[in-house]
Amino acid sequence: MAGNEWINSYLEAILDAGSSTKKRDDYVKLIKDAKFQHDNKQHQQQQQQLLKEEKPFSTTRYFVEEVITSFDESDLYRTWVKVIATRNSRERNNRLENMCWRIWHLARKKKQIAWDDARRLAKRRLEREQGRNDAADDLSELSEGEKEKCDPDVSEPIKNLSRINSDTQIWFDTDKSKHLYIVLISMHGLVRGENMELGRDSDTGGQVKYVVELARALANTKGVDRVDLLTRQITSPEVDSSYGEPIEMLSCPSHATGSCGAYIIRIPSGPRDKYIAKESLWPHIPEFVDGALNHIVNMGRALGDQLNGGKPTWPYVIHGHYADAGEVAAHLSGALNVPMVLTGHSLGRNKFEQLLKQGRLSKEAINATYKIMRRIEGEELGLDAAEMVVTSTMQEIEEQWGLYDGFDLKLERKLRVRRRRGVSCLGRYMPRMVVIPPGMDFSYVTTQDSLENDGDLMSLLGSDDRAQNKTHLPQIWSEIMRFFTNPHKPTILALSRPDPKKNVTTLLKAFGECQLLRELANLTLILGNRDDIEDMSNSSSVVLTTVLKLIDRFDLYGQVAYPKHHKQSEVPEIYRLAAKTKGVFINPALVEPFGLTLIEAAAYGLPVVATKNGGPVDILKVLNNGLLVDPHDQNAIADALLKLVADKNLWAECRKNGLRNIHRFSWTEHCRNYLSRVEHCRNRHPTNRLEIMTIPEEPMSDSLRDVEDISLRFSIEGDIKLNGEIDAAARQKKIVEAFTRMASLNSNTGIVYSPGRRQMLFVIAADCYDINGETTETFQAMIMNVMKDAGLCFGLGKIGFVLLTGSSFRETMQALSCCPVNIEDFDALVCNSGSEMYYPWKDMVADTDYEAHMAYRWPGENVRSMAMRLARTEDGAEDDITEYVAACSSRCYSYSIKPGAKTRRIDDLRQRLRMRGFRCNLVYTRAASRLNVVPLFASRIQALRYLSIRWAIDVSKVVLFVGEKGDTDYEDLLGGLHKTIVLKGTVAYGSGKLLRNEDNFKREDAVDQGNPNIKFVETSEGQNIAGALVAIGIK
Repeated sequence: MAGNEWINSYLEAILDAGSSTKKRDDYVKLIKDAKFQHDNKQHQQQQQQLLKEEKPFSTTRYFVEEVITSFDESDLYRTWVKVIATRNSRERNNRLENMCWRIWHLARKKKQIAWDDARRLAKRRLEREQGRNDAADDLSELSEGEKEKCDPDVSEPIKNLSRINSDTQIWFDTDKSKHLYIVLISMHGLVRGENMELGRDSDTGGQVKYVVELARALANTKGVDRVDLLTRQITSPEVDSSYGEPIEMLSCPSHATGSCGAYIIRIPSGPRDKYIAKESLWPHIPEFVDGALNHIVNMGRALGDQLNGGKPTWPYVIHGHYADAGEVAAHLSGALNVPMVLTGHSLGRNKFEQLLKQGRLSKEAINATYKIMRRIEGEELGLDAAEMVVTSTMQEIEEQWGLYDGFDLKLERKLRVRRRRGVSCLGRYMPRMVVIPPGMDFSYVTTQDSLENDGDLMSLLGSDDRAQNKTHLPQIWSEIMRFFTNPHKPTILALSRPDPKKNVTTLLKAFGECQLLRELANLTLILGNRDDIEDMSNSSSVVLTTVLKLIDRFDLYGQVAYPKHHKQSEVPEIYRLAAKTKGVFINPALVEPFGLTLIEAAAYGLPVVATKNGGPVDILKVLNNGLLVDPHDQNAIADALLKLVADKNLWAECRKNGLRNIHRFSWTEHCRNYLSRVEHCRNRHPTNRLEIMTIPEEPMSDSLRDVEDISLRFSIEGDIKLNGEIDAAARQKKIVEAFTRMASLNSNTGIVYSPGRRQMLFVIAADCYDINGETTETFQAMIMNVMKDAGLCFGLGKIGFVLLTGSSFRETMQALSCCPVNIEDFDALVCNSGSEMYYPWKDMVADTDYEAHMAYRWPGENVRSMAMRLARTEDGAEDDITEYVAACSSRCYSYSIKPGAKTRRIDDLRQRLRMRGFRCNLVYTRAASRLNVVPLFASRIQALRYLSIRWAIDVSKVVLFVGEKGDTDYEDLLGGLHKTIVLKGTVAYGSGKLLRNEDNFKREDAVDQGNPNIKFVETSEGQNIAGALVAIGIK
């Protein structure tokens, strides 16, 4: 079997141990019968040589070196343990035979996964190429009018374009006139300002440290008044109680006043008493969005009263970190119409491709374990909404973000050139990618760390009374030096997780096989914290086991330190120890996205050796303090280390360069660069027109008609005397009428009505259509029952009614005309899948402010024909989908679907539009007989959030009525802080079958199946609705 030579060699080695030649020959024949043979002449010679060897072969060593380190398969490992534990010779042989077949099946499975992956990648590559070609064809030629607009000074090649445009303004710390409010979001993990539990789990790592330090640094920047870091509130007994505190102050700069400064704001989301891994947080994102929106609106009001003369202060930028927070930031950006920035940290599509290449897990297994498809869609949505994407290196842009449908480097540069020339981009958009390396806090670096002629370790340890001097050394120094026979030698330091990708075993082999390097230096391996290797994850235990065996193989005792524990606060002392011994820091990772430890090492004056794959390339260009190596070449690693350790002049030069250039990675420099880029992006973002409606003084007629308080009635009675009235109720009626007449004479007619006085909103969003997409009678009956029940329970003056529908305004009015309710009873009508909003109590004209609010990045006419063409399948007919002009508007293009026709699902169509640079929201409505293409930020749930902000009604005071199914945006309506009542039997036909392909994520990855805010009722009868309202806490 081609490509499986290692399996043959492995099995031959097993059979060679303790078996007769005859038995070995029998098993070799068995292997050949099982299709393991191949025609490689060189390999056959190796087999013959192996069989001739008289020397016993160590199968355990072979297994560790050749199988565990290259084929991380836990099932295979367990089988091997069973094999070596068997004493009976016959049973052992049977197990070996079974193991042969098991390996064969694993190899076949791996090959099948690789084949499926190759076909998927080929298909995707073809689709991306077609999409880019379509965009390139449209953008290739300029019209005569466009050519006249071109700037004659802009003539440099695209590849030489600067990452900062010439009109980018540099941020100055002296600018105190700005009063900025910045929102950062990092949803998962354990986030707190002090005593961070970095490394506690995979969710609490470098990202936590990064966002906390970024929040502090931004708050310390002049012109920034407040920075809020939003994360999830956790009150689980599994974690410290500090993670359940709603607010934690990070810093209060000297220039701050009032509520200014940096704060961690913890938003309740999902089960309050559980610490949830990031892979399971996706269904709880809508709840986090609503909670974050409430906080931002309240904080905007408070800052507005304090700094802006009562006008709300909206965030200057909303910055999402990682895929989950990126999706949250996208929804908040759309609801508030403020710019969004995204930082990926690590990317799902890159991880997905790597896992598939390993061949251990199928696509389905990867998706089930890591929710990878849900994560990728969150990242794609972040690209859709982001003005700017912050990356650490160019490699991240080209090799990682370049894998996404929503970004293409060549197309982004072409669009940027057109914008600079003032030429239309034809509705296409690509987010701006910028390289801003993470900042570092150098406050803990002492003056002595930067001195050129500081003492070496000999001066600290002494030579006569070492034990006495050691008592004054940091504890971690003693813990490390106890491993060494000669602690005065230079220390080669490696600090990472015990992860196969960190490539520590190759470093250890390079050190062990280079005798000169072993004579000149010691090796310190800081590989996380451990109590028992057996209790660690499979991959970590394999790495540490291999480390121990390699130390034993090369007899490195007294030359390699591998302490079991260290505190985060002791990491600076570890760097100092290496610097005192005039050592070297090494990062030999196979691929390093950035390389923060390289900057930390440079801050303490350590020269570095680093992998040439990834971020270290950019870091060393700036610092010029070390050497790059191929992480797969252990000889190159040894040579680089030897060069720096042996050449003291080179060591001193690298140290000097690192210390001189380290300020380029300070938080001050990072924030100045960051705010300059954001300022430039805001110039392209439309002005925020969102205002919170001022609640007018309520007319006396409305306030008194709902009065039931007897004390108030008597107080009025005492103030106004009306003769001849005996009955109290009649007397009250006369009083109300008198005040009503007075109010009508003296009040402003413009404030007679305002939805802002509503205490609650009842929102009807049930998509009641028959199989042909026509509105059913159930729709009218449901509206009547909901309004009737609301009036009986609460009083109509306290409840506002809103209708959300995928139908056009004309179709909605036609459906309501058959319903015995007044159209004015609705506070708002949201039509065409959230792209239009009308206020029947005011007029029948679409809200232009709302249109402007959600129309950003709307490609308009440029996408009109493209969407229809892409929605058809390859084998579809021309008339399967046609434009439905009667339902189209300036913010919605509607297309009619012929009954029985095949069209692309939403996820497939959205992907194809993204590949061409179009950012839209797509909805199948009216029982899949209609496709609506609307702006990216337009949706029914976003329209509801818009109204909650404008009318100052908390989202938790909203009750949503839906059916069991609906349009393809149905899932969006189920999550969040609002209450949802699902009316069974009201919707017979939905459009959900056209939402996602089978290999995409499932509904349970998007909707919280145990949401306590959702209540099901059997029918839409009033008594059942009333009971459901009580059940979800509405009284």
